[in-house]
Amino acid sequence: MFLVILGFLAILAVVDLFVGVSNDAVNFLNSAIGSRVASFKVIITVASVGVLAGSTFSSGMMEIARSGVFNPQLFTFNEILIIFLAVMITDVLMLDAFNSLGLPTSTTVSIVFELLGGAVAVALIRIATTDIPLGQLGDFINSQKALAIVSGILVSVVVAFVAGVLVQYVTRLIFTFHYDAMYRRVGGLFGGLSLTAIFYFLIMKGAKGASFMKPEYLAWLNEHSLVILLTLFVGLSVLLHWLMRSRGINIFKIIILAGTFSLAFAFAGNDLVNFMGVPLAAWESWQQYAASGVAADAFTMEGLRKAVHTPTIYLLLSGVVMVLTLWFSKKAHRVVRTSINLSSSTRGEQEQFGSSLPGRLIVRAGLSVGETLHHILPASLLGALGSRMRPLEQPRGEAPLPFDQVRAAINLVVASILIASATSLKLPLSTTYVTFMVAMGSSFADGAWNRESAVYRVSGVLTVISGWFLTAMCAFSACALVTFALSKGGSVMVVLLMAVAVFSLVRSNFFGKEKEDSSFDIVVDHADKDSIRVNIDTSVADSITASVRLIRDGIDAFQSENEKELQRCKNAAVGLFEEISRSRGCYYRMALRGGGDRLDHEARHIYYRIFNGMKELSHDLRSVLGMSANHIANRHRPYEGVLAQNLEELPAILEEAAERFRSYARGEGSRAELSAYADGCSSRISQIQIELLQRIDVEGLSMRSSDLYLNYLQFARAFINRFTIVALLERDLNEACRREAEEGACAAGTLAEA
Repeated sequence: MFLVILGFLAILAVVDLFVGVSNDAVNFLNSAIGSRVASFKVIITVASVGVLAGSTFSSGMMEIARSGVFNPQLFTFNEILIIFLAVMITDVLMLDAFNSLGLPTSTTVSIVFELLGGAVAVALIRIATTDIPLGQLGDFINSQKALAIVSGILVSVVVAFVAGVLVQYVTRLIFTFHYDAMYRRVGGLFGGLSLTAIFYFLIMKGAKGASFMKPEYLAWLNEHSLVILLTLFVGLSVLLHWLMRSRGINIFKIIILAGTFSLAFAFAGNDLVNFMGVPLAAWESWQQYAASGVAADAFTMEGLRKAVHTPTIYLLLSGVVMVLTLWFSKKAHRVVRTSINLSSSTRGEQEQFGSSLPGRLIVRAGLSVGETLHHILPASLLGALGSRMRPLEQPRGEAPLPFDQVRAAINLVVASILIASATSLKLPLSTTYVTFMVAMGSSFADGAWNRESAVYRVSGVLTVISGWFLTAMCAFSACALVTFALSKGGSVMVVLLMAVAVFSLVRSNFFGKEKEDSSFDIVVDHADKDSIRVNIDTSVADSITASVRLIRDGIDAFQSENEKELQRCKNAAVGLFEEISRSRGCYYRMALRGGGDRLDHEARHIYYRIFNGMKELSHDLRSVLGMSANHIANRHRPYEGVLAQNLEELPAILEEAAERFRSYARGEGSRAELSAYADGCSSRISQIQIELLQRIDVEGLSMRSSDLYLNYLQFARAFINRFTIVALLERDLNEACRREAEEGACAAGTLAEA
């Protein structure tokens, strides 16, 4: 059974690498992608090389899994193996669940609190079955080291934010947003300083953990560190200045790609322990136990306290798995635009997070502090600072970047320095926390959180941070429960939980439904009439289909009192409303980009009117299905007799109307025919409403039931009215585009004849 567990841990190690990198890939990709300094393939290639190189520097970090959280000498081999198995099962399942939900989490926090939860559970079981007093529970935990790890993780949140604010603010004062002139003067120095800092922290500090680094090499580096750094700074500054002035090479692009490499390097060096530390520690435990000849429940694990260098081949193989994940994992490509959205300088569009009371209080306090400083500081100083921090106006017709290359460079350099510093101190600080908070700090310093967006950005940051604490609690509790089940269930429970883990992972990664991109999520990269028309045609068709399907399924579920299905319809309607609302916000982006001819401007106006109508209708759909779900949840009765027949007729009326709207938009029929048909549908709905009012007394309907029925009818009437207007607008745009194309072809033919 021990060998079976070890084999299973090896498999889980590979799976954990896959799901872990899928979750953490955004940490070292978002700055390069957000500033668009290179193609996606180039960025992934640079990150892959960094991950592969950084994996060989993780050997020293592996001690965290062996003795960083608990005291292994107080646990037997049997108990240690149970802890390690529980940790890996919990870690893989929890990370995969977060990935499937599209939520970023910290693999470092997960592994640390899982080890803590497993160790506490085993210690409590030992105390309950022996005469050890409960007061000695703390002896089983490496309190000093565990406290240093946890406090390091928490302090990193504050340190990363403050470092991001200070470094970005100083850098922005030097370069300003109009950084072309200053870039030509000090770009080489800035690049030399940035690359020297990256080299120092990744090579000279990170080299301590390298599996291949010999003591004499480290001694030489330490002895000559100052000379090496000065030589690097001078040499790189001169080289970069020459490349910039004579070859026109973008220094920021070099810094950002180097920073992506370094952050990927630091990520692999710091976080590989999260995925491989536990399986490797289990393998070392087995080797020590097998050589001892002592019973598994009597052999204690003092050997795990010794420093052991992990073979380089294991680290390289782990790096290869991480690189393959970067290239081929759809979850890695999909995981989160959260940090980019929250740090973006674009304003006025729909924010990812709503406002919250803590967010409002913090923003209000920040504004008060700002007003106080304006009264205290000299006006000349404030004017000088303001002139250096004046944002660059976005040229009309160009797509706005989430942030510029100066901020992207600072994000990467500062984050990689902080993470590499922690790695050299053998502290598993969270790359997720550091990269996220550095990005938040730099965006705050850059003024990206203005009066229009601050409350949403602050609320979003608080939401993400609270999610991190939830991760810690979930990891501790879940691993403690799994450990308890394994300890009490024996071999049967071990096999059962293994089967559950395999089934869940296979189902999630191979048979789970991939989330398809909705047509409503189309980003309008081109604000011309043709692109808008294609977007409208697709989105309107999907909106009509979804609305008819949901109202039909909702009425069927309501009449059959199927509460679960009705709740599903309600949730789907909420999702439809959010998607359409998000897509409607593209009109703002189109307005910012400007440009185009008269018909392009008309198309943008039609786009807004159409999506506004669909948004209002989806709001009505969400409302009526929510009322229906509450009606059934409160155990009120559905409709009977004529009222039920009339209600069940509504979906058929809407389906037929939907087909008529589609055909008209395609160019079939006349405007008068469409208007007459819409009037006929409205008349039938009015007739159903009259029959309701006549039968309220006969059926003994309550006011609540009558209101719900009227809301169904109101939705049907709104469906007819709004999609009639949508069809008219859609056809007008299609015909205008067709006429313009014909006129252009005719003009081209006349010119050719001439």
